[in-house]
Amino acid sequence: MAMDNVILAIIIGTLAAIVYSLRVLILLERRIARMDENLERMTNVIAKQEIAVLNEEKKIEKEERALEKKRKRR
Repeated sequence: MAMDNVILAIIIGTLAAIVYSLRVLILLERRIARMDENLERMTNVIAKQEIAVLNEEKKIEKEERALEKKRKRR
């Protein structure tokens, strides 16, 4: 009878450890998902800023070409 109790305790302990491990894995997965979302947001912001910089650069280059044409006409 005592051996049955020991085996039952081992099985219950193992199941408890498995359930706890799954809980930890789920929490880690949620944390990683939040990190991914934050990285995606940061990437979107950087991409928008990069587009703005490229547009500004094109605008400046266009203005420089216009000034060069005016200088050549003189």
